[in-house]
Amino acid sequence: MFNTAKFDPFSVPSPCFVVDETALRDNLEVLADVRRRSGARLLLALKAFAMSDQFPLIREYLDGACASGLYEARLGREAFQKEVHTFSPAYTEEEFEDILHLSNHVIFNSFSQWRRFKPACMEKSDTCRFGLRINPEYSEAPVPLYDPCAPKSRFGIRQSEFKGEDLDGITGIHFHTLCEQNADALERTLAAVEKGFGEILPDLEWVNFGGGHHITRNDYDRDVLCQLVSRFHEVYGVSVFLEPGEAVALNTGILVASVQDIVRNEMDIAILDVSATCHMPDVLEMPYRPEISGAASPGEKPRTYRLAGPSCLAGDVIGDYAFDRPLKIGDRLLFMDMAHYTMVKTTMFNGVKHPSIAAWDADSGNVRIVRRFAYEDFKSRLG
Repeated sequence: MFNTAKFDPFSVPSPCFVVDETALRDNLEVLADVRRRSGARLLLALKAFAMSDQFPLIREYLDGACASGLYEARLGREAFQKEVHTFSPAYTEEEFEDILHLSNHVIFNSFSQWRRFKPACMEKSDTCRFGLRINPEYSEAPVPLYDPCAPKSRFGIRQSEFKGEDLDGITGIHFHTLCEQNADALERTLAAVEKGFGEILPDLEWVNFGGGHHITRNDYDRDVLCQLVSRFHEVYGVSVFLEPGEAVALNTGILVASVQDIVRNEMDIAILDVSATCHMPDVLEMPYRPEISGAASPGEKPRTYRLAGPSCLAGDVIGDYAFDRPLKIGDRLLFMDMAHYTMVKTTMFNGVKHPSIAAWDADSGNVRIVRRFAYEDFKSRLG
């Protein structure tokens, strides 16, 4: 957990993402314990956390990285320097040779894609393994936007589509159904997987349980997770992979923001130097309300403000928050739990100043600026 009590918000430029290396290592120790007890192999999901500055630390604990396409696969190979497992809903002819070269496992979303690229795959079968993403047609994902097994989902192959298909060259399957959930949801998902795909499981080398396991959350039942993985391995004789992404960086990072102005339109509105649409897009997409250190819900403290961003989007509003005292220009606010997904989804829309990136060691107090963004970063994106 990021220790805001020890952190000086004026030790970094504003705006700035700050990752606490002490908190990150704490999460990794939890994951390493799960790895040891369960026998699972753990892969960093780059789609959730791709801060390569921290890869030397993370690879001390995890077995590799999982990618969603060519650029992530290249990042995994060049920067993480361990196993790379790649899945994409569809590969292109132009990119597939490079993906084969970069990956240890390549997972296909359809039999059509597998048949299309099988000849190239067989030439690399001595260095790469190939699998299929299945859709167990079971999900408990709480948010439709993030439900990969929703009706009419584009993700995965249903059990009925396996009839008459040749699995020669396929050594494993992958499923991903969870979203910030506990081990009981995985237990019910595994029951659906075994019911629908039990006939092929004994013939496989590996099964990837995907991501969405909130392993490092305080109330997560890691004993059940370890039991489920161990049982699956014993029954089917397969290696089991997990893809923690959010669990790696959960509660390890913050976004430091500054109050730039305060206006009034029926209520007090604080204009910040961070933007929901540019820097915290899930606030608008999910939607959700991020926590701020020292703030509360409206009415729970004396002074309530609507916090809004500097972009031209009318709806660039983060939410309404209550504070103990009036906000003033120059005050710094700490948005909590901003390391996973938020950092990888930022944009430079509207030319809004992009947050810097910093690493902080809560034990030593050392702050290190990893990256500052400038006009040239904005300019070079489109020309």
